[in-house]
Amino acid sequence: MLGEVFLGTAGWAIPRASADAFPTTGSGLQRYASMFTGVEINSTFYRSHRAATLERWRATTPAGFRFAVKAPKAVTHEARLVGCAPRLGQFFDEIAPLGEKLGPVLVQLPPSLAFDAGVASAFLAALRERWEGAVALEPRHASWFGAEAAGLLRDHRIARVAADPACVSAAAEPGGFPDLTYWRLHGAPRLYFSPYGAQALEALAAAIARVPNRQSWCIFDNTASGAAAANALSLAARLAVRTD
Repeated sequence: MLGEVFLGTAGWAIPRASADAFPTTGSGLQRYASMFTGVEINSTFYRSHRAATLERWRATTPAGFRFAVKAPKAVTHEARLVGCAPRLGQFFDEIAPLGEKLGPVLVQLPPSLAFDAGVASAFLAALRERWEGAVALEPRHASWFGAEAAGLLRDHRIARVAADPACVSAAAEPGGFPDLTYWRLHGAPRLYFSPYGAQALEALAAAIARVPNRQSWCIFDNTASGAAAANALSLAARLAVRTD
């Protein structure tokens, strides 16, 4: 049996080419949420949001809708996971107004950040002291795909993102804690632009269907060309056929 699937795009912009698939009334988020079950908020990587803004997002989306939220660059790219416990605490306080609609926290690491067992262990422990919910980590350095890193992620109940394009072959597959799978499709060969064709989407639908009775997320990040919404709609149709 197919598990719980949250499908959507990075942000909820509706490109003109896909606009006919969405309702014509309501806010942009409401129109988006009528077609998709989840969204990834990337803006939290750059800045904080007012509590009233997050409360409005929570209130104007359907009951089953979820928001994945990206951790701030102050933690991942500036502090590089070192000594960032206070900023982590601030971040989790800031996103608390999403309430029951808060989905996984996404921690995307810079490509230059190599795996250091001591740094990673201290960071993940600090994160888990402040947050018991779902977490997906997207490492982008080859050193994160060995057995030691995988074991550390499992110990802290952290899923490893399956990314496209992948920095190494293992990066294309989900890893870490198995109760959450999280795909991020950035567009290939042209990052953030290239659409995914029928063959790639069918393979992705098959991969998601092979993860039974667990929570799966799939986010299309090829938004620069407007391809993300069309790809997500096509994938949703393929998954619907598999569950009929």
